[in-house]
Amino acid sequence: MEIRKLLSDDQGVSPVIGVILMVAITVILAAVIATFVLGLGDQVSNTAPQASFSFDYDSSGTPQLDITHDGGDTIEAQTLTVISNEDFDGTGLSGPVSSATWDQFDAYGDGSEISAGASVTIEQDGSNFDQANVRVTYRSEQGDNSATLAEWSGPDA
Repeated sequence: MEIRKLLSDDQGVSPVIGVILMVAITVILAAVIATFVLGLGDQVSNTAPQASFSFDYDSSGTPQLDITHDGGDTIEAQTLTVISNEDFDGTGLSGPVSSATWDQFDAYGDGSEISAGASVTIEQDGSNFDQANVRVTYRSEQGDNSATLAEWSGPDA
């Protein structure tokens, strides 16, 4: 066996380089896919719940607005807020406020879950909701995601 012939013989080199390239491509592809999948996983868990709400306004006597969860996802009470441009009161609230989370109403406490059929009633003394704009909003427990789930405007708003 000649040493010169051994140094110039490239048999076997091509398959080794091919295997190294295939392993490198597989590792890079796996990293890209993992990043994509993990990124989508975070986005899916941070989406707002899908729920529908109805509003029933009664202006006779003490004006009141019933807000009812009609269907969709079950939602943690502390993540749902009723917001109005007119101050309102409700059972369990500490006087007139312009916003309150559902767990502040007497019917719901810390850790309560709001599902279809659940409702709160807000009311006004000495005024009415004729010009009010009321929203039901969601804010994730981490505070990094929020959305308006439902809106209602009074008859003169």
